[in-house]
Amino acid sequence: MNKVQIEITIPHLFRCPISLDLLEDPVTLCTGQTYDRSSIEKWLASGNLTCPVTMQKLHDPSIVPNHTLRHLIDQWLQLGHQFDPGNSATIDYLASLKHTLQSHDSNLENKVQALDKIRVLSYEYCSFKKSCFIQLGFLPLLLELVFGTEYSQLSSNHIEFNEVALSCILKLLPLVSLEPLNMIKDESKFSTFMLLFEKGSVSIKVSLCNIIESTASSSKTEDICYMLGNSNKLVQEIVLICHQNCELSKAAIKALSALCSLQSNKESLVRAGAIDGIITYISGCETKEKNLAPLAMNIIEKLMVLESAKEALVNNPNGVETLVKMVFKVCNQECSEGAVEVLLIVCDDYRNAREEAIGAGVLTQLLFLLQSQCGTKTKTKARMLLKLLRSKWSEESKQI
Repeated sequence: MNKVQIEITIPHLFRCPISLDLLEDPVTLCTGQTYDRSSIEKWLASGNLTCPVTMQKLHDPSIVPNHTLRHLIDQWLQLGHQFDPGNSATIDYLASLKHTLQSHDSNLENKVQALDKIRVLSYEYCSFKKSCFIQLGFLPLLLELVFGTEYSQLSSNHIEFNEVALSCILKLLPLVSLEPLNMIKDESKFSTFMLLFEKGSVSIKVSLCNIIESTASSSKTEDICYMLGNSNKLVQEIVLICHQNCELSKAAIKALSALCSLQSNKESLVRAGAIDGIITYISGCETKEKNLAPLAMNIIEKLMVLESAKEALVNNPNGVETLVKMVFKVCNQECSEGAVEVLLIVCDDYRNAREEAIGAGVLTQLLFLLQSQCGTKTKTKARMLLKLLRSKWSEESKQI
């Protein structure tokens, strides 16, 4: 690419506002404006104490290297003649949207419109746009906009803004490092997270549950996953959603499953009532074709390593009966196997669990299961449960 071609196609974002040339060493002022180092240093050395673009007085004259923009320019230069001219427009467009979101002069309505455009672009996946989203730092910006704001109360406009912003965040999470999520560990940001969870719309709560789910997918966010899992208030809110017969409860089950992935979270989940919430969810799944009963059952299995979890299950008025009903599920062998596994554990330790299981018809359910086309592993566990119930019944009969 010759000099003339470069001058014609340089994206506006890549030009120094002072020299109008390609940025060679981009640095940023406290006002957020970026310049080429040599140009801005000359400006400051001349005794100017304002930002050349905004004319704001510089309360801090220091300059910070803009590595994000430097990386993007390098990528643009490496592409050379292969660089699509349309990409220049994309960069400028995304930069303008970012400016709208950052500007204190933009009202909520303008920011929502900008977010809608970002959401549309995030659906149109391509490697260049992905790079732009990463290098322009959209994820940290959006997280800051959502959780860095302190609300005295949530207005309908704030609800709308956060719904769209969280939707954009969820679109970006699979594309970038999840490390920026760690900002939620900040006390004020976590307070906003909780406020949105308690007072937000259904859409906001689903999005927050999805964010919680994401924290379990990377070692870089293990600390925030631990923090969220050990927040009794948050887990209680999630459990409360499990008791509701709605689509939102699916998101809650996924969030609990994510938090349960850390051994250090399990005790706090049980204390916050996770067992009762999951049992309620499973009970409500009997009349629904599409549900997350297998995942919910898997959470209970994982929690059975704790005595407190076993006690919570046995003490739940519908706990054992609900598991018995899930033993013979023709359309869901995974759920059947999980139910048998959990019953094996509690029936071995608790006499009242055995009595409840037998009273709820577990013997008939197990016989049906053994006659079905279920897998070998499930049948083996079913026989083990039958053997356990028979031997325990025999021992208890001799004691009478």
